Amino acid sequence: MVHAPARPLAGAPPVRINLYSDTQTRPTAAMKEAMMRAELGDEQHGDDPTVHALCDRMAALMGKEAAMFLPSGTMCNVIAILTHCGKGDEVVAHETSHILHSEGGAHAAFTGVQIMPLKGARGMFSADDVRAAIRPKTRYAPPQRLLEVEQTANIGGGAVWPLAQLNAVAAVAHEQGWSTHMDGARLMNACIAAGIAPRDMVASYDSVWLDFTKGLGAPLGAVLCGSAEFIGAAWRWKQRLGGSMRQAGICAAACLHALDHHVDRLAEDHANAKALARGLSQIPGVVVEEPDTNLVFFDVKEAGVDAAAVQQRLLMQGVAVSGLGGRLRACTHLDVTAPMIEEAIGLIREAVAG
Repeated sequence: MVHAPARPLAGAPPVRINLYSDTQTRPTAAMKEAMMRAELGDEQHGDDPTVHALCDRMAALMGKEAAMFLPSGTMCNVIAILTHCGKGDEVVAHETSHILHSEGGAHAAFTGVQIMPLKGARGMFSADDVRAAIRPKTRYAPPQRLLEVEQTANIGGGAVWPLAQLNAVAAVAHEQGWSTHMDGARLMNACIAAGIAPRDMVASYDSVWLDFTKGLGAPLGAVLCGSAEFIGAAWRWKQRLGGSMRQAGICAAACLHALDHHVDRLAEDHANAKALARGLSQIPGVVVEEPDTNLVFFDVKEAGVDAAAVQQRLLMQGVAVSGLGGRLRACTHLDVTAPMIEEAIGLIREAVAG
């Protein structure tokens, strides 16, 4: 998987329609105002009231006992695995998971676990797949400690795990005495698309985190949730990895604003993604994966053109998309409007035609 840079090529105009990722969002004026009004303290010392408010709210939203504010989702995954597992343990996850493909080998470098990759369509696997991955408990096999899922499944096309399937794979893990962890980078997209409350979506998972820098539009931050015992142990890893912060309430205020104002509107991003997919499907030679949420994957090989060439042509027109394993990905978010989608379809048509 290769992430091409979103910045313009030499001589290219500024990006006007940024479909590269929902991480490209900018804080709204109202979010900036909320940040400037935030009551602050020293987060590492435990006296930032805005961080406490965010963590309390997130724990309640996810139906967990406690929560912890962290700079990034990758740090959430690393700390969760460090807390659940020991060196030499095994984590069972999908072969396209973020922890395998997009965290710079962090789990080999820091956690000392090995990851067993499971196959499955659209970034998901079944309870039977998990059963088939169970190792005999002998001294020759690594201890299996954790099942990890990603909701939504990014490389799976932004696919939403059905609740019954989430619960089924977690049940097999718990039968084996494993813990369960959910990478919830785009969890709220899944909840809005499926019409399921977050606490119900994550009820079978011992730990879960939500990223605020994607569709929710905050400039920084993710929140990791779990039992009080789990979060207590995770705090030591937060300290060790340099994730403890000072006046972090200025960023926590952006996250609180996002919870108040940017969750329900994710439905607009999903509608724009579907409109984009419909338009792209009418371009000769373009094969489009039907989106569940805000990610639209499409392939241009049948049009006889290289994906990287299309990407560069679009950058020259001020449109950014990302490249993932030979496919192109367009991501809708709060800075992308319906008129931008219509314009992007026309420009993609021209870029494919060369």
